[in-house]
Amino acid sequence: MSDDWNVLVTEPIDEAGLVKLEAFADVTRWDEYEADADEYGADARLPADIERYHAIVVRTSPIDADAIARADALRVIAKHGVGVDNVALEAASERNVPVGNLPGVNTQEVAEHALALLVGVRKTLLSTNEALKEGSWDRSACRSRTVKGDTLGLFGFGHAGQTLAEMANGLGLSCVAYDPYVTDAELPLHVTGVETKRALFETADCVSVHTPLTPETRGAIGREELRALPDTGIVVNTARGGIIDEEALEVALENDELAGAGLDVFTDEPPAPDHPLVNRSDVIATPHIAGTTVEALRRMSLGAAETVRRVHDGKLPTSTVNESSLER
Repeated sequence: MSDDWNVLVTEPIDEAGLVKLEAFADVTRWDEYEADADEYGADARLPADIERYHAIVVRTSPIDADAIARADALRVIAKHGVGVDNVALEAASERNVPVGNLPGVNTQEVAEHALALLVGVRKTLLSTNEALKEGSWDRSACRSRTVKGDTLGLFGFGHAGQTLAEMANGLGLSCVAYDPYVTDAELPLHVTGVETKRALFETADCVSVHTPLTPETRGAIGREELRALPDTGIVVNTARGGIIDEEALEVALENDELAGAGLDVFTDEPPAPDHPLVNRSDVIATPHIAGTTVEALRRMSLGAAETVRRVHDGKLPTSTVNESSLER
């Protein structure tokens, strides 16, 4: 423990990361303070005395521009994970505060979860399980399909998309990918690139989303894209809510234009209890847990602690999202 650095951890993280932080800093845990909802909003987990913290470790709660402006001592924001859409990057850059994340830290877990959702929907596991629990043993009602032979479309070909492609290839699926930031030369032999988003949906039997939420990708999958899939098509999203137009997806499912969907993320989280997609038997929904296995949580906690440690020692985080905007 040190008196010269104060670290705020806004949400629960694995004990291993806390121990690492406490070796060189005073740490305020999520359950040791009261969040100032009036000042920062109900979803933010930020205290009234935010100005005294040199580092903030954050998972999914928002850190907006106002909070960053008030955090006078702030030296680093450490993301416990990969996506930084909950952090006001421009405001952090204006304050010359590095934002560190952990690319690849839970790639395996996200890919596994995406595959589980895909297979679960294709095999109608949710609806048949619900029927069995209600006392039905009508085997003729099951309309599951074979996964092998499907063409899997990858919307985004980052770490998780690449890992999922390897898994899918092992199951006998063909893979196509659309990512304007990846060249054909960078694609492995078992993945075929397509030039347009439209071509991806016209070619694929099922699509899995693996792109960050940006102004470019928000609402990128809408009515037109979903209509391009066959009526046996499946959409899986383990990336970020907001990329798929949820209303368009609901319409497609209601009109039997798709076979189902697997969703780990939603535009608004948590979704309302009566959210139409959550309560459909052709949708397997999980509460944004794709990347949060026991093993991954430990890695993320240690990685976030290392991000703080590096800045404490006068270095940049290993992965600094806003590095090009910082003055050094």
